[in-house]
Parts: sequence; C-alpha cells; structure tokens
Amino acid sequence: MQVFSISPRVMLGSLWQHRALTRALVQREVVGRYRGSIMGLVWSFLNPVLMLLIYTFVFSVVFKARWSAGSDSKTEFALVLFSGLLVFNFFAECFNRAPALVLQNVNYVKKVVFPLEILPWVSLGAALFHALISTLVWLLAYCLLNGVPHPTVLLFPLVLLPLMLFTLGVSWALASLGVYLRDVAQFIGVLTTILMFLSPIFYSGSTLPEEYRGLLMFNPLTPAVEQAREVLYWGRVPDLVEWGYYLLGSAVMAWLGFAWFQKTRKGFADVL
Repeated sequence: MQVFSISPRVMLGSLWQHRALTRALVQREVVGRYRGSIMGLVWSFLNPVLMLLIYTFVFSVVFKARWSAGSDSKTEFALVLFSGLLVFNFFAECFNRAPALVLQNVNYVKKVVFPLEILPWVSLGAALFHALISTLVWLLAYCLLNGVPHPTVLLFPLVLLPLMLFTLGVSWALASLGVYLRDVAQFIGVLTTILMFLSPIFYSGSTLPEEYRGLLMFNPLTPAVEQAREVLYWGRVPDLVEWGYYLLGSAVMAWLGFAWFQKTRKGFADVL
C-alpha cells in the first residue's frame, strides 16, 4: 500500500511540483462558476459592488449606524464592515466547500497519479481570486469617498497570510472527514453562520464587556478581521507580536490538517 508523507516539506513542495496543474484547476474553478451566464466573470466584480452599495444604504441610511463615537461619516460603517467581510468571505468560501472537495472529485481518487492534496490549494486559489476582486472594489469605494488610501493597505496580503495557512489546514481536515462522515457538510453550514456572528465583523471587539473579550480571541478569525480593518481603513500597522503568534499557530494548524489528510487518504477509494 502506498505511503503518503506528512512532512511539511512535502506539504509545500507538492504545490510547487504541481504548480501548473494547480493553476489550471484554479482557472477552471473560477471560469466554471460563471459558465453559462451572460456576463461571465463580470459577476465576480458586480457581486461585491452590489453588496457594498446595499451595506452602505442599510447601515448609513436606514440604521444610521456609526462605527466611531462622534463620527459624522455616513459611509464609514459600511467600509469598516466590508473590510471585515472581505476576510470572512474568503475563509467561508473555502470552509463551506472543504467537506465536498474529495467527494466532488471521485474520478481523481481512482487515479493513483493524481495529487489529491492539491485540492485545498485549488479551493484557496479560487477564494483568493474573489477576495482580490472584492478588495479592488473596496479600494475603489474608499478612493471615491475618502481619497487616497493609507499606505498600510500594502500590508493586507501579510494580514491574510496566517489565515491562508489556517484555512488550508482546516480544508485538508474537513476534506478527509467529509469522505467518512457525510453529515459534516450539513454541520459546517451552521458553524459558518455561528462564526460570522462571533467574529468582530458587525461590531468592534472593544465594545464587548471585559469578561467576554478574552473569549473572542479564541475565534481564529478575530485576529485577521481586526488586523485587516487596521491596515485597510484605519491606516495602522498591526501588532507584529500578535501577528507572529497567529502565523505560527496557523502554520501548525496547516501541518496538522495536512498530516491528517495524508494519514487517512489511503482509505478514500474504499469508501467512495
């Protein structure tokens, strides 16, 4: 029976070794999502534009919500909210699809030569594409409403890096569990909604009572959401120590998820 390595070098090396295949699958994933629609890839731009317009109208006009005390900006809440949703939507896209990654590619399981471990990379690549489009929409809106963005927006990719590693680890683990436990996909949909409201997206962590703020940090999305808000809207450099710990923890999570996937993948063909 074939033995699959759990080495971190294999985890990263597989992406490089199969980079052309991964790129082709990501492209097929992105294009295939809009295949058959009249406007095609234009929808990837229109969707975040429409959502930003809706958020701006609902929170600034209907609810008259303000993020900062004393702020007179009618659009600040929408932009701050959307910056947090950029991060959450990126994670949620991979999180929701992870349990079905192997199940939807049964034909690949039967092919011994196909590197199943790249499937979470493909999902991540497609999510990054949509996150990029949403970020461009956010930047365009910020420029129109507030002028030139802060230079700290260039740090946004670094803010996403730990979350990318964490998302990969979760995707590998869920992709394997989804093969053996079909109920995982149903549970993930509920958990995604819970995570959205337990993440500081619609509110600031500082507004919570002191006894609950520590609990908020147990949410792995909290650092990414708050740091994205810092660099995109407020123009502040995030805490590098906190970012470093987050990166280290996410790297460990990525390896653990990869190790679980490699240890359990030999049984995929028997189950499917």
